[in-house]
Amino acid sequence: MIYSHEVETMCPIAQGVAHGAAPIPEEAKWVKAKEITDISGFTHGIGWCAPQQGTCKLTLNVKEGVIQEALVETIGCSGMTHSAAMAAEILPGRTILEALNTDLVCDAINTAMRELFLQIVYGRSQSAFSEGGLVVGAGLEDLGKGLRSQVGTMYGTLAKGPRYLEMTDGYVTKLALNEDDEIIGYKFVNFGKMMDFIKGGMDANAAFEKAQGQYGRVDDAVKFVDPRKE
Repeated sequence: MIYSHEVETMCPIAQGVAHGAAPIPEEAKWVKAKEITDISGFTHGIGWCAPQQGTCKLTLNVKEGVIQEALVETIGCSGMTHSAAMAAEILPGRTILEALNTDLVCDAINTAMRELFLQIVYGRSQSAFSEGGLVVGAGLEDLGKGLRSQVGTMYGTLAKGPRYLEMTDGYVTKLALNEDDEIIGYKFVNFGKMMDFIKGGMDANAAFEKAQGQYGRVDDAVKFVDPRKE
């Protein structure tokens, strides 16, 4: 350790205050975190890239400083999906400090990791008051049925009005309109369910029909519109 001349010539004074770190809540315990291994928690965060053309929702389950589980969800940029695939391989097994200083391929994912790091080390995790934390596998519960991300995609113009394209329910196939051309409901197909039916041996057309559903006052509609064509 090299000290400046000014510090070298100072007289020593006792550093009396030594109460340690302030405790943070972790998995129903109060922890004075000094090392990375002192950190545990399950939480979510979002990140964005510099041009803000896409975003990432990242979910991590950390036990004793090591990432045990990672869920990487992206939207808005085609390249981000490939980055997410790489990040899902990179993150498990790394400490949160390693992950913070690792290139996760996409700026949005890197930013999400930064936001999660801040939450976790400050004790703001989703599992702060859950005894024992959350089991590894809890990240999958963030997903909708059929293990698909919960996505909402809507589009609208002043000239032609709104178009519902995708809901958590599924891919929107028809918009139900009333006599004033207002949306009062929609029909959809749940791709997760449809794929499960197909994997179970069902014919694709039959699976498509069985995975359909509707929401709202569909039965009162006077007209149906394909949101992608009409």
